[in-house]
Amino acid sequence: MKTITFITGTRADYGKIKSLILELQKKKNKFKTHLIITGMHNIRKYGLTRDEIDKDNIQNCYRFNNQSNDTTMDIALANTIKGINKFISNNHTDLIVVHGDRVESLAGAITGCLNNIKIAHIEGGEISGTIDEILRHSISKLSHLHFVTNKIAKRRLEQMGELKNNIFTIGSPDVDIILKKKLPNISLVKKRYAINFEKYAICIFHPVTTELKKIEYQIKSLLNLLAKSKFNYIILLPNNDLGHNIILKQIILLKNKKLKDFKILPSLRFEYYLTLLKNSNFIIGNSSSGIMEAPYYGVPTIDLGTRQKNRAQISSVISMSDYSKLGDLINKFKTKKYKFKPLKYFGTGNSHKKFLTILNQKRIWSIKNQKQFIQLKYFDKKNHRNFS
Repeated sequence: MKTITFITGTRADYGKIKSLILELQKKKNKFKTHLIITGMHNIRKYGLTRDEIDKDNIQNCYRFNNQSNDTTMDIALANTIKGINKFISNNHTDLIVVHGDRVESLAGAITGCLNNIKIAHIEGGEISGTIDEILRHSISKLSHLHFVTNKIAKRRLEQMGELKNNIFTIGSPDVDIILKKKLPNISLVKKRYAINFEKYAICIFHPVTTELKKIEYQIKSLLNLLAKSKFNYIILLPNNDLGHNIILKQIILLKNKKLKDFKILPSLRFEYYLTLLKNSNFIIGNSSSGIMEAPYYGVPTIDLGTRQKNRAQISSVISMSDYSKLGDLINKFKTKKYKFKPLKYFGTGNSHKKFLTILNQKRIWSIKNQKQFIQLKYFDKKNHRNFS
């Protein structure tokens, strides 16, 4: 039996790993799973999303707080390392599974690496335009197994010196849920969250940590444009990266105005969020959801700024940095419900089955924990010499 510990710190990364955990839980004779729950899940202003995890019948959960309202990202990293270390010191772990580019994932990779435990990284090899990309690549270099969304991400990891045989293309695990035929009914979702809109858009705007001086202007400009557009918006609170308080302050000011056009929610259960996304006119902001999830439903994305820069070239995603031109685009999508051809850029589903098949391979568990950089071979045409 192998013991596998998953780590989650946000509503977003939990949606990415849930299907994997549930699949492994079915194989009780081969795998024992643990889930470490920390980060935003345990913060009340973000909706205490740990309660949503309880509803999924995830077994062997361990919770600890890694931050308070004013904790900086570096201190949260240190606190998370301490919390994970405490857990693995008292619970045998053969493999730590982390996702994406969050501080909690980096903490899991660091702790596992320094304690001679294998690390598996979900969705490495992706690129974006912020500190997130640096964290993601750092996690990849600490990891032994890589589960990527597509061939392009796989090639990037090879370019980073990762062993080709240890990179597996399984797609994004949340696609397993995105493509579910039985998502919650839209009427049920609206009733649960007291949403009275018939037509609406979704807005999610996160801080870009390298653009702190611009955040106030960005969020003020965005919210002013949304208010002027005379359309309905469901606004979800940002993640808790550096600069999030600037965004929260402006959203609270908007909430205090009690405008009928806005519904502000701290968080949503992932399946309920997908139903709202699927039935929306468009999504606006800088969330990866506009790049990775909206295209599966053909929903237009207005992607703002640099946070998702170079993530993927998708026809339904319109990237903009000039806020002065944003009003015309909003008017276009609010007037008519456009549906682009659904694009399955990040996988076709069944990631959980592919994940299980790979972990069932004996070779996986004999991979050496001591990694080596794999240098790519290339041919220098000018000097006619082979390099390796």
